[in-house]
Amino acid sequence: MPCPEEKQSFMKTAIRLAKKAAGAVSPNPLVGAVLVKGSGIVATGYHHFYGGPHAEVYALKSAGNKARGADLYINLEPCCHQGKTPPCADALIMAGIRRVFIGMKDPNPLVSGKGIRKLAESGIAVEVGILEQECRQLNEVFVKYVQHKIPFVFLKIAASLDGKIATSRGDSKWITGDISRRFVHRLRSEVDAVLVGIGTVLSDDPLLTSRQYKGAHKNPCRVVVDSTLRIPLTSNLLNTAPEVKTIIATSQNAPQKRAEAVERRGAEILRVPSTGSGVDLKKLVKLLGARGIASLLIEGGSEISASALHDGIVDKLLFFYAPKIIGNKNAFSMVGGIGAHKIADAILIRDVTYKKMGGDLLVAGYV
Repeated sequence: MPCPEEKQSFMKTAIRLAKKAAGAVSPNPLVGAVLVKGSGIVATGYHHFYGGPHAEVYALKSAGNKARGADLYINLEPCCHQGKTPPCADALIMAGIRRVFIGMKDPNPLVSGKGIRKLAESGIAVEVGILEQECRQLNEVFVKYVQHKIPFVFLKIAASLDGKIATSRGDSKWITGDISRRFVHRLRSEVDAVLVGIGTVLSDDPLLTSRQYKGAHKNPCRVVVDSTLRIPLTSNLLNTAPEVKTIIATSQNAPQKRAEAVERRGAEILRVPSTGSGVDLKKLVKLLGARGIASLLIEGGSEISASALHDGIVDKLLFFYAPKIIGNKNAFSMVGGIGAHKIADAILIRDVTYKKMGGDLLVAGYV
């Protein structure tokens, strides 16, 4: 039996392999597989794209006859049902795998525990829970979406050290440095959709693409919350809407003629029930989930950030702080809205991490 350090080392390799497909497999999970004999790796594989072969299949094909009697390390429980691909548990049994070391149980009700049980009943020794926290974090998007059909929501804000996202005159380019911006462009390429409020569109006229990321290039679906359809027909978003999917989330009372003009520019109009302050974000994320959007990045202005936090739709915060002080009580703050009247009512953040991003600081945590 391999020692705990060996198990963790091989599982880390599986996790690194899985990460290669970030942004390409949604709404499926990221999965890497490592086949081992003795203390040596004989083959590896990972799930490359949605609808394609699973990680186990790539590893087994690469190993050939060497798979018989080998151990498998995999960050997620092998599937046991017929989906877009055949059950991986059956393939492992047929290949003569001796032992399977699994990072975490699959949260998908179609699989959860059944793949493990099938392997064990065939005589394969199974161990679950190796680097489970790391494996769960790797697939935090999948875990939420497969259980609730609602996207995992990131809230990203870039600010000065004194918490300002723009000057009193609305200038916000660029608060953070190149490394932070490239990180955000990479994140855009990995999520299914990015969302902004109409205020950001009117002030910044953004593209919201992943153009600065030089890896596997994928632009997210772009979502604008615009309850009265104020988006300019000449905006960058509408000018590029035919090439990059763009959704304008608006109220049910928004003018029909204006909606038709926006649609002619290539964007989709999505009418969402309203609250007193505009589009109901809780209902919006449910509608986006029904469209297969498993991950959503909110790039906040202060009001959309406040609404997202107030409505409880945010899962993870990504706050970038630049070594600058803007000042002025009228400059735009990170989070607007009414806010908490007492410190005891403030939103608590857990599992906080800190990372240097060039000259900037990224503070990340979970709501």
